[in-house]
Amino acid sequence: MVRFALGGIVALTVAGVVSYLVIRDVGTTEALKNARQLTELVGKGIVEPNLTRGVVRGDPVALARFDRVVRERVLRDPIVRVKIWSPGGRVVYSDARRLIGKRFELGEDEVASLRTGAVDSGVSDLSLAENRSERGLGKLLEVYLPIRDRGGRKFLFEAYQHFSSVTASAHSIWVAFLPALLIAVGVLYLLQLPIAASMARRMRRGSREREELLERAVDASSNERRRIARDLHDGVVQDLAGLSFNLAAASERSRAAGDPVAARELGEGAEQARQGVRGLRSLLVEIYPPSLRQAGLSSALADLLGPVASRGIETHLDVAEGLRLSAEEEALLFRVAQEAVRNAVAHAEPHRIEVTVAERDDEVALEVADDGIGFAPGSDDAAGEGHFGLSMLRDLARDAGAGFEVVSSPGAGTCVRVEVGCR
Repeated sequence: MVRFALGGIVALTVAGVVSYLVIRDVGTTEALKNARQLTELVGKGIVEPNLTRGVVRGDPVALARFDRVVRERVLRDPIVRVKIWSPGGRVVYSDARRLIGKRFELGEDEVASLRTGAVDSGVSDLSLAENRSERGLGKLLEVYLPIRDRGGRKFLFEAYQHFSSVTASAHSIWVAFLPALLIAVGVLYLLQLPIAASMARRMRRGSREREELLERAVDASSNERRRIARDLHDGVVQDLAGLSFNLAAASERSRAAGDPVAARELGEGAEQARQGVRGLRSLLVEIYPPSLRQAGLSSALADLLGPVASRGIETHLDVAEGLRLSAEEEALLFRVAQEAVRNAVAHAEPHRIEVTVAERDDEVALEVADDGIGFAPGSDDAAGEGHFGLSMLRDLARDAGAGFEVVSSPGAGTCVRVEVGCR
């Protein structure tokens, strides 16, 4: 929820900045448009009707009359300078009277405006000689358009405006839109928060439901394993144990009756039945170690190593006394030991397997070490079937917040170590 809120603020801030820049650009465009419209109104509505032949010829009386009209009706804020050009570049009129009659080269934009009749504008270049009289007026915007005198001849009317008036107009435009933008963005953000909160609640509810389903699945699996172990122990194991006793007794009777062949065969059958019992009991320990909850971790580990010793592999178990472990931590240690011992027996060809559980610095560490052929952790062999279980154990330990380490090298055996916090 916090990440969503912060992400929303960042996104809305970016959107707000972009919107501000767009609105400011639109405001500037509209301000320039207004400046061109003002110049067109002044040029077509005031200047053009009063542009007589006498003004064009430079008649002093006509110029004085025209100058009075310009100063009274045209030179008002934001217009600060006016010029009228002939197509040849002669200044027909300017309120800066010293420019009247002088010639300057018209720019490309001004020539294009005369040819096409379009209204155009641009920032005044005060370094040009024709704009020398405007240098004390600050940054100016010049707007020009073609007009005609009473005889129909074409001239170029040019009005200079303070650029600050354009920026002020643009500022007023985007400031007028800014509150609406901020309100819209804020309302959008506030509308998203309840939706995000609802999604977060549903995600938490879904997570809890998945956890409950997983717990029920684990419990169901444990109960099923317990049932299978109980059925095997009370059924097949007991039947095989009884069969082994009966065969052993029949073997003794056959030997007493003087039938050594039958005695030998019955004895072999009894031994096979006992091996089957031992195999099933080993399987029962793997499926569901009853001693883990009944007698504790030490007894469960002893039951785990019992079948290993029957294979001719030397085993050693050392479990510290007085360990304080939760049921989940005991189950994790037993699961790691079970997988490590199984891998060692199946793949490492060991002569000795040692299982050690010790308490050190508020942690309980389990180590399963063998003197087998070992492997190189970074090699292709490490990813094979024999070590896939160790990879799963690493993930299991990580999910439980426990430390997990496998140390091995070819010919030097393998040591599997897991550490859990004490309770």
